[in-house]
Amino acid sequence: MTIAPAPAALEHASNVLLSPARLGPLTLPNRIVMAPMTRSRADAVGNPTAMMADYYQQRASAGLIVTEGVVISPQGKGYPNTPGIFSGEQLAGWTRVVRAVHDAGGRIFAQLWHVGRASHPLLQPDGVLPVAPSALAIPGELYTGKGMKPYVAPRALEIEEIPGVVNQFRRAAVFAQQAGFDGVELHAANGYLIDQFLRDGSNQRTDLYGGSVANRVRFLIEVVDAVTEVYSADRVGVRLSPLSAMMGMHDSAPDTTFRYAASVLKEFGLAYLHVVEQRVGAFDWRGLRSAFGGSYMANGGYDRASAEAAIHTARADLVSFGTPYISNPDLTERFRRSAPLAVSDRATYYGGGANGYTDYPALELEGITGGAVGAAV
Repeated sequence: MTIAPAPAALEHASNVLLSPARLGPLTLPNRIVMAPMTRSRADAVGNPTAMMADYYQQRASAGLIVTEGVVISPQGKGYPNTPGIFSGEQLAGWTRVVRAVHDAGGRIFAQLWHVGRASHPLLQPDGVLPVAPSALAIPGELYTGKGMKPYVAPRALEIEEIPGVVNQFRRAAVFAQQAGFDGVELHAANGYLIDQFLRDGSNQRTDLYGGSVANRVRFLIEVVDAVTEVYSADRVGVRLSPLSAMMGMHDSAPDTTFRYAASVLKEFGLAYLHVVEQRVGAFDWRGLRSAFGGSYMANGGYDRASAEAAIHTARADLVSFGTPYISNPDLTERFRRSAPLAVSDRATYYGGGANGYTDYPALELEGITGGAVGAAV
């Protein structure tokens, strides 16, 4: 889909979107971020492939790349062919990816991911139940590699097990640092493990990790504490999705829950807060930004014009784009030239080979010099 060229009033704002930004010790050449997107191109045991190095290198002109979710342990896996970062082979694969991005002048954070209950015994070591804060199943089905299967009720983590899961995040951060990643993002969004602890629709614990907002935020804070022992806090980001209904998620008071989480995260001096801003209900996004106080990365339904406006009006410092980066590896240059965006093929989003992954051409190969400004999500 494309829309008409932006009016002249956006010229100044476009300079803001494409202007440099400081992110901790990093200077980003622009404020356009490649959002994390699962593409399922790792091998069967979660090793990053050479094709993945090509994919990320092609998109290195982004101000920052945040990788797809990177599984922190065998227990954290929820989908076939998703990459991990808990073995020597995986470390070697990610080292090649990072080197490829750096060789192209880019910057890249690893998104550390534990899916919690969003898994199945067919994807777990020895066929055990997935773990979660509470034994509540997600409605619906998931793809397991052996067809679609109903979600199962997970096993509620014993309180004595939780420090071990926190340590999985810390150990993954160590691997990420060894691979050369510029930083890490904690996936605390979209119904995965950290998000499951945060929201009362998925967390019915009655111990130190459940009940009050402070208790439900405790797991996130312990993970941040652990990871910032490895990376300095200004190289660590956190992703939240206060209104996401993915994986059957909900919360009785999302403004209260997430503003409290942001206010506690503020004390760490993190690199950024990355927020998925669904427009499905009332929520005070500006209040969330204010509670955090640091660099705010907005995501969700933004196109070039709305991204420029968000930055120009101080609604956000950075804007991340997901789907447009699938078919537009040179998205930054397309925005710069007001060129149209290529349309992606949804049938190739997950799994497969180079088709729909590394074969989308850059502008020069398309022979395009300018035109309409593409919409984005």
